[in-house]
Amino acid sequence: MVSHSDLSILVLYNPACGDNTAREFFETHVLPRLERSGIIPSAVVATEGVGHAGTVVIDFLKQHEGDVAIVLGSGDGTLHEIINALAFSYTNTTQRAIPFVLVPCGTANALYSSLFTPSSEQDPIASRLSSLEAFIARSKPKSLALACTSLVGGTLQQNSRTVISVVVTSTALHASILKDSELLRKDIPGIERFKVAAQQNITRWYRSRVRLLPILSTGIVQVYDADADDFVPYQGSLDMSASFWYFLSTVNVDRLEPAFRITPLMSRIPSQDVSLDVVVVRPERDPAFTSDTPTTREAFARKTGVVFSGAYQDGNHIRFRYRQDGEIGDYRSGPAVVEYFRCGGWEWVPDEADERARLICTDGTVLEVAKGGKAVCNAIAAIPNGNIECLVYT
Repeated sequence: MVSHSDLSILVLYNPACGDNTAREFFETHVLPRLERSGIIPSAVVATEGVGHAGTVVIDFLKQHEGDVAIVLGSGDGTLHEIINALAFSYTNTTQRAIPFVLVPCGTANALYSSLFTPSSEQDPIASRLSSLEAFIARSKPKSLALACTSLVGGTLQQNSRTVISVVVTSTALHASILKDSELLRKDIPGIERFKVAAQQNITRWYRSRVRLLPILSTGIVQVYDADADDFVPYQGSLDMSASFWYFLSTVNVDRLEPAFRITPLMSRIPSQDVSLDVVVVRPERDPAFTSDTPTTREAFARKTGVVFSGAYQDGNHIRFRYRQDGEIGDYRSGPAVVEYFRCGGWEWVPDEADERARLICTDGTVLEVAKGGKAVCNAIAAIPNGNIECLVYT
């Protein structure tokens, strides 16, 4: 284990994220805690705008070729920015591990909340210093899986691009929520804006073709079986052509907000492979479905509020089933409302006529698939460019 004195340590925080208190928190709590432990950072930097965090990290790595650690005060978006800068703007000739010390300063802090389960009994300041304390105690950092999403094909080939995610990659309702929530950020800076955006999009369905890709190490796709309370090999078709209400995948996290456990099996049944957890809701699986009409969509939206409420109830939504009449609840039999897959990746080919189906969300950044194109998302263990492994102190 490398001692702190042999590490080059970058302290980096985003003063504009969350409620704009990162600078105060670092000056009051983080920097004094490091000083009391005899840990001297090589540099302390506050970000100055979009893209600056990635530039700072790359410059730091070029100046310090040995072992490093990055104390990062931000939300998930700044970490996403750094990882993508490392992937596409940093040339590295040797394998390198980059451990992060996370100090949550953002709005949702999905990664931090997943690694350090929130508790109402814990001191609010101490709860934000858990990763820092693990670093000070020289705990072994945990590897982060990544999701690599490429937007390919279509009539505008110049729009093709690849993005790395460390938390979530989604389409359908979640991508629409993230797109519209940005318009609400100024008036509703907290997580309540996501609920408002959800209500604005709750009746939308998204037409697409989907292919689930097997886990590379096993060659299979798994699906959650509520009766067995475990994953089993998926026997259905890996190709789906349907209307989707929800389609979301995660790496590393079981929640997107401290209380919103959308992929609870990520932590309860940890994967032994590099994989994605994918949750899917297809309205046409509803036994009450007869045809796609505005009335049908409104009726389905009224029922699916249960899905969101279940996610806020410790991830209980994955146990909800349909009754024969289409009612949703925690029943002992019936088709699952939420299909929960564990796979190596997925392809999303949106219907050309459905503009909203072309939205892809990667860690809060909303992209658009070119008309006639598709999104391909794969779980990976390291940043391909230079084989950089990202880790976090837990």
